[in-house]
Amino acid sequence: MSTLESKDFLSPVAKVLIAALMSIILLLVFINSRDLSKVREPDASPAQVLQLRFEDRPDGSIAIIDYKTGKQIDTVQGEAGFVRGTLRGLAQERKRRGLDSGPPFELIYRADGRLTLSDTATGRLVDLESFGPTNAGTFFRLFNASNVVAASKS
Repeated sequence: MSTLESKDFLSPVAKVLIAALMSIILLLVFINSRDLSKVREPDASPAQVLQLRFEDRPDGSIAIIDYKTGKQIDTVQGEAGFVRGTLRGLAQERKRRGLDSGPPFELIYRADGRLTLSDTATGRLVDLESFGPTNAGTFFRLFNASNVVAASKS
């Protein structure tokens, strides 16, 4: 008499690993299906807004130009890693979308003291305060350079 025994090809450990792997894959699919970039604190109202244009110069500097008047208000020279890095990221986003450098950037000083750099062409926002007061200060000084008086930061 032959007895057919059902053979289990997978050990219990292998079954647990497969179940864990499938759970991880489902979790990743769920996370990627949500747009987490829109999860953020609501912004305070703008206290001051400065529209700017940034132009690369042949000497390697970046001219900062008041968009409304067309006057150069400042220059970024040397390393200036934070400013250059921030602008490079925004410029690359415009390039990826096939946009030119025409529309202005907005430097927004908010009622709660935070500082935001907004790309009006792409809608991308950079909360400058999240990089620390020293880095945010490199942009905040543009309000004084443009003769726009912003409320003092607390």
